[in-house]
Amino acid sequence: MPAYCASKAGVVGLTRATALDYAKRNIRVNAVLPAIIETPMTTGGIFVNAPELEQALLAQHPIGRFGRPDEVAEAVLWLASDKASFVTGHAMLIDGANTAI
Repeated sequence: MPAYCASKAGVVGLTRATALDYAKRNIRVNAVLPAIIETPMTTGGIFVNAPELEQALLAQHPIGRFGRPDEVAEAVLWLASDKASFVTGHAMLIDGANTAI
């Protein structure tokens, strides 16, 4: 987990630094940080041979389910829209409060 955690922290740091570098050019830089999302990689991949892992992760999830691709897509669309024109340097968690625990 140390390498995974370090890479995630690096993405957040890079997002913030790059946002500062490009803010005066009116270029926004944000990161999207999803938790486990129901995709073929999870439902048809990782969890196929480890249903106990899926159940354990679901049991500790505050909302009691994994995210859906459309939920991530909606957040990305908002960040890319004019409605988020004052948002830059932000690391948006899309995790159903998973990191709040």
